[in-house]
Amino acid sequence: MRAGCTLGSIFKAKEERCASLATVTNIAQSVVRAAPARVDLTDSPIPPDWIRAGSPKAWNKEIATSRDRMSQIFVWECSAGLFTWHYSKDESLVVISGEAFITTENGQELRLGPGDVGFFPAGTTCTWRVPGPLRKVAVMREPMWRPLGFAVRAWNRLLRMVGLRGRPSLMPTDQAAFGEPPRKVG
Repeated sequence: MRAGCTLGSIFKAKEERCASLATVTNIAQSVVRAAPARVDLTDSPIPPDWIRAGSPKAWNKEIATSRDRMSQIFVWECSAGLFTWHYSKDESLVVISGEAFITTENGQELRLGPGDVGFFPAGTTCTWRVPGPLRKVAVMREPMWRPLGFAVRAWNRLLRMVGLRGRPSLMPTDQAAFGEPPRKVG
């Protein structure tokens, strides 16, 4: 992925939508739901100097971003190939389909397949060997200096205590833009 992804606590739905995205309306439209296997993706080339073997092609779609713009969720796919990936953001991922063999900087090889979860801290470099099509959901977060992160958490807690925080963080969305209705739970 060209950009990093992480799970943030508050996400704002992206304005550009496709039929495979939907929201849950009974929670004040504060949840984004997507069917990652069906999201339409756009070209997102792997930098040529990162490719080590083959001709891997990549595509992605940003499906949500946090209100503070510190976190994004992407669906990302690539074809077979061998490439190095340099992580500029913290990235958490879930493999949707396919598999990849990741070689870490210390030479350890790990397999990621459907349902597997991975985490790559900012500053990490790994080699990806992808034998066939791979699709993943990646949540990327801007790394934050630990003392600053503590201060932000304390500030947010103070705002919640005095009642100035707690409203839904997603902007209302146009339900007509979604191809499938929200699922009911229970």
